[in-house]
Amino acid sequence: MSNLARKLSKSHDVSAKVAQLVKKRTSLALERFNERAQQAKEQAGGLTTNPKLLSDLWAGSTRYGVDFAQRSILFWDALRKRGNNFVEHERQGLPPVLRFDYEVVMDGRSFKRPVNYALLRIVPPNGVMVDAKRRPYVIIDPRGGHGPGIGGFKDDSQVGVALHEGHPVYFVIFFPEPEPGQTLVDVCNAEREFVHRVRELHPDAPKPGIVGNCQAGWAAMMLAAANPDDTGPIVIVGAPMSYWGGAWSEGEGDNPMRYSGGLLGGTWLASLTSDLGAGKFDGAHLVQNFENLNPANTFWGKYYQLFANVDTETERFLEFERWWGGYYLLNREEIEWITQNLFVGNKVWSGAVKAGQSKGFDLRDIKVPIVLFASAGDNITPPQQAFNWVADVYGSTEEIKARGQVIVGLMHEDVGHLGIFVSGKVAKKEGTQIASVLKSIEALPPGLYGMQIAEQKSRSGKPAYEVSFVELRLEDIIARLNRFKRADERPFEAVKAVSEFNQRAYELFGRPLVQALSNEYAAKLLREFHPLRLQRWSLSDLNPGLWWLAPTAELVKAQRHALGSEDPVRKLESAASELTSASLDCYRALRDAAAEASFFQVYANLFAFYLDNEAGIEAAARPVDDPRDLPVVKEALASIESGGYPEALGRVAFLMAHEDKPLPLSRLQLAQDLIDEYREFLPQLSLDELRRIGGEQEIIARYEPERAVETLPVLVADRKDRNRLLRLLERVLADPRVQRIRPTAEQKAMLARIRGVLGAMERRPVGSRRPSRQNPGKVGVRLAKPRVAMSKKSSGAA
Repeated sequence: MSNLARKLSKSHDVSAKVAQLVKKRTSLALERFNERAQQAKEQAGGLTTNPKLLSDLWAGSTRYGVDFAQRSILFWDALRKRGNNFVEHERQGLPPVLRFDYEVVMDGRSFKRPVNYALLRIVPPNGVMVDAKRRPYVIIDPRGGHGPGIGGFKDDSQVGVALHEGHPVYFVIFFPEPEPGQTLVDVCNAEREFVHRVRELHPDAPKPGIVGNCQAGWAAMMLAAANPDDTGPIVIVGAPMSYWGGAWSEGEGDNPMRYSGGLLGGTWLASLTSDLGAGKFDGAHLVQNFENLNPANTFWGKYYQLFANVDTETERFLEFERWWGGYYLLNREEIEWITQNLFVGNKVWSGAVKAGQSKGFDLRDIKVPIVLFASAGDNITPPQQAFNWVADVYGSTEEIKARGQVIVGLMHEDVGHLGIFVSGKVAKKEGTQIASVLKSIEALPPGLYGMQIAEQKSRSGKPAYEVSFVELRLEDIIARLNRFKRADERPFEAVKAVSEFNQRAYELFGRPLVQALSNEYAAKLLREFHPLRLQRWSLSDLNPGLWWLAPTAELVKAQRHALGSEDPVRKLESAASELTSASLDCYRALRDAAAEASFFQVYANLFAFYLDNEAGIEAAARPVDDPRDLPVVKEALASIESGGYPEALGRVAFLMAHEDKPLPLSRLQLAQDLIDEYREFLPQLSLDELRRIGGEQEIIARYEPERAVETLPVLVADRKDRNRLLRLLERVLADPRVQRIRPTAEQKAMLARIRGVLGAMERRPVGSRRPSRQNPGKVGVRLAKPRVAMSKKSSGAA
């Protein structure tokens, strides 16, 4: 087949798939609308079976009219209060919406390369005690249009959970106006200084845990890659890392935001908007994009919820809107860096993002465990965007192990993008458990794990949680998340090419004219009259036409005659609201289907015709039939006779402990106790180095178990090391805590083999003196996987 014929054939396949896509999505949208319309009809129809319906409606119409009018007044008064809060918040300089008191530790505006970031220390509320020797937490909020504080704007939040667990908490905030000329690299360097300062303030504590929310997730990863020696475990929550990922099969159209860059022609619009803003990008545009994703909630749902429950919902509505309505700015350099390197370029995982003049951010430089928390119900950061980068960076499970990395994934079933940060239920369950098990996660052997949280009822009736870790294969996870083997990501290469062309064209022909016409005054007017700001300040006390609203609302409250939600007319109102919401959801589904179809019709064809054969466009990774053919496996097996006591200990630990079963939290806690008990037998190496050695030895023992045992004498050729290793094994297996768990027959047989290979030695009796508890220095955790059949129920305590 000729090259042209092959391209035409691919184009035909794309068009056929797009046609099927539109048909399926349209059918599904109409089906869902009909279901909800039928439910609304049944809700209202249930009233028609009442023979007194008409008389009840007639008798209650007056009461409903009074209630409706009163709710209307209170509803508009709530919007007036929202506007007043917005105006007052602006006058105060848009401070962070943290619920907790705080102290400024460092202000990035005073740095040599100033940035509009600062480090805060959260002051524990009355009755909450923190221990300076416990791991401090550094929480970084996303700079995605809103101001900082969402990680701590209520008690049941990331800040509140960490404080109640007794941890010192620090919070990275940013100010509304960026510093002139600041870049994302400057911000990363400032955050490095912040983390270093936290370490200085807590010299006796473990390294700080870094929590990055949403866009702050990739910032936290860049921070850890650039500063691997100061950071502790990283928790990234709802963070997009692989921006091209999303659902293509079994959920087409559910992630429409990933198509925006292509449908808008690339990154040039961000540059245009920044130039119109006199060099500053208004974060309100990002918030508006977010709101447009869900028109049913934006234009109807949240307002009807307030209207229907105005007596009880107002405070919650105002609390959230205070954060939602605080819009911050970014420099042109910052938004261009984000859109070109991340949103469209998708470079965060590739090492192409520069940390300075030459060095790039390489995520493989991260030495600490990484916890990925995502949700299947998140249509902004779908699981593919949260997890696919692992395959892009490491390529295989074996490479994760060989590099000594620990990656733990936690998936929520249905919470949305905002809920993953602000939901009190999520904070009390997933947030609390993550905070309580970070030390145990550090003790995990290298690999990819799924964190499972089983909820039960304690004796007191309160929820209790049991945490376990299941070791996973990267290849299986990526195949499960990406039904089409990521073939749907290839058209984004065409988006990238078109975007670069349009960006260059704008810089050459459009930017000089726009910059010549823009100025600070015009930019300020554009910001003030942005629809999101306008709808707030226009419905505030700044509007003289609303002079009557506040006193009228007070009068209504004094004379309130509320009608219960069970009233027949209220039920009809609720049914009408549900029908309106269903109509808007149907519109959204049809809109997103059309957007997705247009995207692939344009860019999949562009890719097929012009980029499919170009050098540098990598095809989807093909799985290796035999893992032994992987370079990291070959390299590990080639070093089977290289090393010393640390390598021998790591190898024996895997040979003695290996089981493909879930690993309860209690095993890791027991392992830590054993490490403390037998410190003198452990090598004096850093945790990350021991994890790397352990991962490499696991590969050797997994793929060459016979040779792994036979070559042990080469690693511990020195008799003292040999006896030291055997004595450690004897004592661990004779330990009463391990004996209660009853080592398996396989473990006993393996011990006999190892003892036979290394040579018998005189064994001490079980009750002999135990080693000193003195800490000789840094110790490792490779023995942190004794396979014991215990389980511990946790109520969230550390």
